[in-house]
Amino acid sequence: MSTEDLLFELGTEELPAGEISGMAAALVDTVTRDLTQYSLHYSSVEQFSTPRRLAVLVRDVAVRGADQERHVVGPPLSAARDKQGQWTPAAEGFARKQGIDTSALTISEENGIERIAAHVIQTGAAARDVIPEIIKNAVSTIPVSKRMRWGLSRDEFLRPVQWLLLLFGEEVLPYEQFGLISGRESRGHRFHHDKPVSLSRASDYSSLLRNANVIADEAERKRIITEQVTALVTTEETVALSDELLNEVTGLVEWPIALRGSFDPTFLEVPEKALISAMKNHQKYFHLHDANTGALLPAFITIANIDSKNPARVIAGNERVIRPRLADAAFFFANDKRITLASRQSRLASVVFQQQLGSLLDKSGRMTNLAANLAKKIGADGGVTSRAAALAKCDLVSEMVLEFPELQGSAGANYALNDGEPAPVAQAIEEHYLPRFAGDSLPTSAEASALALADRLDTLVGIFGIGEPPTGSKDPFALRRASLAVIRILIGLEQSVSLHDLLDFARDQHTASLAQDSANSVLNYIFERLDNWYAERGVSGDVVRAVLASSESDLFDIDLRIHALATFSATETAQQLAAANKRVANLLAKAETDDFPAPDATKFDEEAEHSLHNMVLATRKALNPLIADRDYTSALNELATLRQPVDDFFNAVMVNAQDPDVRLNRLGLLNMLRGLFTQIADIALLSSGAE
Repeated sequence: MSTEDLLFELGTEELPAGEISGMAAALVDTVTRDLTQYSLHYSSVEQFSTPRRLAVLVRDVAVRGADQERHVVGPPLSAARDKQGQWTPAAEGFARKQGIDTSALTISEENGIERIAAHVIQTGAAARDVIPEIIKNAVSTIPVSKRMRWGLSRDEFLRPVQWLLLLFGEEVLPYEQFGLISGRESRGHRFHHDKPVSLSRASDYSSLLRNANVIADEAERKRIITEQVTALVTTEETVALSDELLNEVTGLVEWPIALRGSFDPTFLEVPEKALISAMKNHQKYFHLHDANTGALLPAFITIANIDSKNPARVIAGNERVIRPRLADAAFFFANDKRITLASRQSRLASVVFQQQLGSLLDKSGRMTNLAANLAKKIGADGGVTSRAAALAKCDLVSEMVLEFPELQGSAGANYALNDGEPAPVAQAIEEHYLPRFAGDSLPTSAEASALALADRLDTLVGIFGIGEPPTGSKDPFALRRASLAVIRILIGLEQSVSLHDLLDFARDQHTASLAQDSANSVLNYIFERLDNWYAERGVSGDVVRAVLASSESDLFDIDLRIHALATFSATETAQQLAAANKRVANLLAKAETDDFPAPDATKFDEEAEHSLHNMVLATRKALNPLIADRDYTSALNELATLRQPVDDFFNAVMVNAQDPDVRLNRLGLLNMLRGLFTQIADIALLSSGAE
């Protein structure tokens, strides 16, 4: 089979670093998907991206797709032939549409009806004919955050498009978009090689761009940056090579050159997180620590996009740029310390939390009440918790946080310590924002956990209560993240706490008019998050739903049940019991009453009834202490002993007997049996029980 390499490059003005990888991946996915749909097979694909380009190189693309055999069904035979057996216009039209003569028509039976049919050979697509349209579709469907227009063109993209390159082997394929026509020219580095780079064939792409000072492979640039940064660090130092910053810096350069600079050590008197924020978030610098003490060092590493003949001058320029940022942080820190954190509390009254829910001062008061209530439940120090709650939001009106929003919590902790507040109070202030994102660490103290929960529960109940839950992609109060944080914290505390009671208490703290069912709405919303949360941990949704059907709202207890049931559900016994529970549930649901009496052993006719009744009584007695100790694994194993008596019962006993007293007595026994299982989970909801 004849093949050629396919290369497409979209050249643009500088793209936002955070979007480049996703855009490049989307381009590759669409191109390869559409090639496959045309049966244009290929051997491999390479993705390229820099701030000025998105590209895809597909190796060994078939010049022509394979021919496709199709069996096409037409009108019913009764409409395709007349009474004389001649083809009707309907049959002739069908044959013409398929490009065949009526003599080639066949008869096929479809769902008991005879129809005419055609066996059609569809010639494979020529790659040169369809690739331009494939590329145009792929570019048009690249997801971007915001589209713009430029010049007189009505085409839109994230940034103005400057050139198009489309090669199939050595041939330029005609493709027009954004008012441009495709060619064989790429472009080199904006400063080192500001001129066209002509490609004779697609496979030369990476090497020719490298000669033009462009590393087109994102993974290679990242590796080069990592190696260069590491080389600038001594054995007595460590560098913070976070994936987030590394990915962003990689998206900012085409020819990375790492340079090391320094700043005045006197700035180290400013809280470390403020300095790191200035370097990392504002300047995209990698910061360094002392390998022995862990202390921040007055040094940074920056990644330049040029290989300067005078690197010292570039370093000096970066040092000049960072100095005012650090000076600002130092000024804000010194200025903020002139008044106490507590004295800022009154200023929260002028900051709106949400129009219907009041100010940050109102929220702070609700948080204090809720955190104090939580402290009693989880054994936290009430005084520390209440004091931390009162101060938790005060740093939001400090100059430091207004300039560096990412320091909220951290700045408050520093100011609290400066004011002489106890260390546990400062710790709770800082940690009540944890976890900030998926995988982030949890609060390390009970006081911080109480405050973290109070903050999120207040927001959840309030926003749901005024009827503004998340919709689609809109979640302005980050309620999805808040609900997952509640799940993680409550499970991590490993203590029995009723989430339903907490939500009711949180609702009672609001003076605004909230919906009556707001607490239940939040509870259901959090439970809905559990499905995905456990799915990421390899637990089936059936297991989660079976446990939630037990009407528990203690997330720690729910977690213990879910893990026990997840293990148990993989056994053959679980599958048998799930099927039996499903049968029991159906029989009870179809009964003429839902008021089932306790079974009367004197009314049993069959030995299987007596046997099951005795086992149910014995199992119930054995289960009580196990459930009280939350030993759900042992409890499920105890329930497993009912498998044989249950099987024997259904094999020997007709539940819906003619005698209504006998029937009701047997249903009462099944109701007792079902009650045993639903103490832990509704086993009937396991997938194996749905047969």
